[in-house]
Amino acid sequence: MSILAVTHTLASIFVPIGIAGAVIALICALIVAFALARRAAGLAGGAAGVWIVGALLSSASSFADLWLPLLVSLAALGAALVIGTILRVVVRSVSAPQQLGPRAEGAQAPEPRAQEPRPQPSHVTPTRVRPSTPVTEGNRVAA
Repeated sequence: MSILAVTHTLASIFVPIGIAGAVIALICALIVAFALARRAAGLAGGAAGVWIVGALLSSASSFADLWLPLLVSLAALGAALVIGTILRVVVRSVSAPQQLGPRAEGAQAPEPRAQEPRPQPSHVTPTRVRPSTPVTEGNRVAA
């Protein structure tokens, strides 16, 4: 069997693995973007961890000189980080005026409270604790 035949056989195995890895990385990048927009750090971290596996799998297609799956997986996470951050800022700016609007209309100025004198702390005298039974050698070891 020649080297060319082995290379051709391995390429037929590595290319589908690389494409599957790119698909996994792309799905995880979408999850990262969604998690960043929702400010779910745990979900974003978990999805980024699985993205690493997808990116490593997508590099398998590079053995057959097919670099597109690896480039897609790398670009997907970069785009997800940027898009997720932008979505978080947009969602925060859209939801902030809605939260402030009804409160501002129905809000009343708080009434000034009179300063009340603080009570002085009471003095507590320490008491000695005495056992209810006389202390013997048996009790002393247990205590």
